[in-house]
Amino acid sequence: MRVLITGATGTIGLAVADALQARGDQVVALSRDPERAQRVLGSNAEVHAWCEPSAEPPPPEALSGAEAVVHLLGEPIAQRWTEEAKARIRDSRVMGTRSLVRGLEMLADGQRPRVLVSQSATGYYGPRGDLPLDEQASPGSDFLAEVVIAWEQEAAAAAPAMRVAQTRTGVVLSPSGGALAKMLPFFRLGLGGPVAGGEQYVPWIHLDDVVGALLRCLDDDGAEGAVNLAAPNPVTNAELSRALGRALGRPALLPVPGFALRLLYGEMAGIVTSGQRVIPARLGELGYQFDHPQVEPALRDVLTQS
Repeated sequence: MRVLITGATGTIGLAVADALQARGDQVVALSRDPERAQRVLGSNAEVHAWCEPSAEPPPPEALSGAEAVVHLLGEPIAQRWTEEAKARIRDSRVMGTRSLVRGLEMLADGQRPRVLVSQSATGYYGPRGDLPLDEQASPGSDFLAEVVIAWEQEAAAAAPAMRVAQTRTGVVLSPSGGALAKMLPFFRLGLGGPVAGGEQYVPWIHLDDVVGALLRCLDDDGAEGAVNLAAPNPVTNAELSRALGRALGRPALLPVPGFALRLLYGEMAGIVTSGQRVIPARLGELGYQFDHPQVEPALRDVLTQS
């Protein structure tokens, strides 16, 4: 299968590209820096330049003949949310997806892919305390929720020309990058602990299961609409902190006050000090079996790779 990937040089994109190539699929990548992407992805990947994702559709020669698209492109969320940063976060997702869909719509009927798997985020639900949230739960109303709603609407415009799955991904546990990379230096020094009281839920998921779920959404015709990508056993921030401390053999008792995060990150701190208890109901209905359903073994596995 010929699979087009946007955001192919990010943590998730690289892992998806490796998994697709391992099973014999042809990877086609779109990148603003095609030379770097070619070096990172290797000679087996086909790389095309997409210099202005928020302003123009991808080149038709990259899209033509692709049987599936995995859309992962987006400005990092974990940064201080200035007005300029918020505009980049929104435009990279909303306008970038609009440009991609416009390019797909311009293809002749026989050249369009059969499925678009478009990355989304559990931020869709907004801060919800300990309320269990499956894919039928209502959206939130904060900045990130509004971005995700608009992002998903742009992806949904590709239907009914193709099947569209929107993967609402939680906090990815990965040996490189992401939230865990920011936590590890403090926890390795014995300086880690729960954030803002630690009672907020963390919708965590191991990178292996992100990849496995994305491939399931590519292959399974039943994967359509919203699909939560979060482990089936959500934990609170305090439980995650204790599990990471045990995995490292370090204490995890020093609390991090919420006001300190707000001083450092401003409005963005809200996604850490609040949380969502996300349930992967659709993946369960699709029969997906998690490789890492429990947080402490998942953390130990990640740490062996870091």
